[in-house]
Amino acid sequence: MAAPRDVSRVVPDPTALKALAHPVRLRMLGMLRVDGPATATQLAARLGLNSGATSYHLRQLAQYGFIEEKPGPSRRDRWWRASHELTSVLETDAEGAELDAGVAFTQASLSLQVGQMQQAVEEYAELPARWRKAATASDITVPLTAEQAEALTRRLTDIMLEAMRDAPPLGEPLPPGTAPFTIMLRAFPYPGRLPHREEDAGP
Repeated sequence: MAAPRDVSRVVPDPTALKALAHPVRLRMLGMLRVDGPATATQLAARLGLNSGATSYHLRQLAQYGFIEEKPGPSRRDRWWRASHELTSVLETDAEGAELDAGVAFTQASLSLQVGQMQQAVEEYAELPARWRKAATASDITVPLTAEQAEALTRRLTDIMLEAMRDAPPLGEPLPPGTAPFTIMLRAFPYPGRLPHREEDAGP
């Protein structure tokens, strides 16, 4: 068995995160990460946009280091690839502009993920049985302290990162029988049950 590989990730500053919190750019970055390098023309066709708009969004992604040029089969076309496999946001000590940018990014990514989940539900009945068994839609609420909740989310994240390190990299030809498998983790206090400001939390 091959040794676990490094998984590259980026932690954007507030300005870069604000630039990424755009639905078209999020979709583009996701396509480049999952499907591999592409040109502006190819992405425009997939997204239903004109190549001028696509090129603009690609330049924005490149300006903040989310994507980079990749030598392609033809010098006539500019090929782009994702610079990292993961984007990390909403650090626990974030405040002010950093926190606002993280929340804006999370809202934009949530909208994209809801669309992906809806498409997955629509395609579920047509999946091969072995892939239907692998899929799930779980909703679990557990009474925990803040410290226990943090430990749990870290454990779940570590499990997913371990699986990613043991898997082939995305954006390249995959072994037979292998397909990109998406796991979306959103963990949060049940809405409306906690004070919204630290000073209101009491002792």
